[in-house]
Amino acid sequence: MASRTHDSRSERLKASPPLFRSPFMDRFTRVHHLVPVVLYAPVVVACLVLALGRMGLLPVLGLVAVGYLLWTLTEYWLHRVVFHFEPEGGIGARLHFLIHGVHHDHPNDPKRLVMPPAASVPLAVLFILAFRAIFGADGWLPVTAGFLAGYLVYDEMHYWLHHHVPTSALGKRLRELHMRHHFQDDTRGFGISAPYWDKIFGTFAGPRRRGW
Repeated sequence: MASRTHDSRSERLKASPPLFRSPFMDRFTRVHHLVPVVLYAPVVVACLVLALGRMGLLPVLGLVAVGYLLWTLTEYWLHRVVFHFEPEGGIGARLHFLIHGVHHDHPNDPKRLVMPPAASVPLAVLFILAFRAIFGADGWLPVTAGFLAGYLVYDEMHYWLHHHVPTSALGKRLRELHMRHHFQDDTRGFGISAPYWDKIFGTFAGPRRRGW
């Protein structure tokens, strides 16, 4: 009986329902976790090659680091403010379920662990345009590379934490923190690839440990 209950719970956690009545529309809400790598890794490489053709190595590395830092802040605040804005009813509640609620209800569905291109591509374009305006004709390239590389780290890490059991101390700790967010307190633990922002902003998901 206990085994049957465990199996049914496991199925519920990984088998999310269609988000749209149209099978065609619903297809765009499900994505293999390697799709972002195929889409964005070439963009990262192209931006780095172009940047190195226009700037020195040290400025490029510095701006890549800026882009990565901007990603980690975006990851934290997007998750905290947008994904966890939870209206009680109406279209707001529906939008929350479409954007993030379905993931919390069915956190182990392998096709709903990374952002679909229908959402990520428009967002990426908006960020790139902002970087072009802020960092100029050359600087936006390494910043974009660092930002998109950070996004890929986040997406693949998110999949990995849900579908693999880490063996390293760091991996175990990251998985523990994310599972606390899912199964104990979803008002804490918003930084998945960068949990240090939770410490800085007071939303750390677990008891303090040495080095954390």
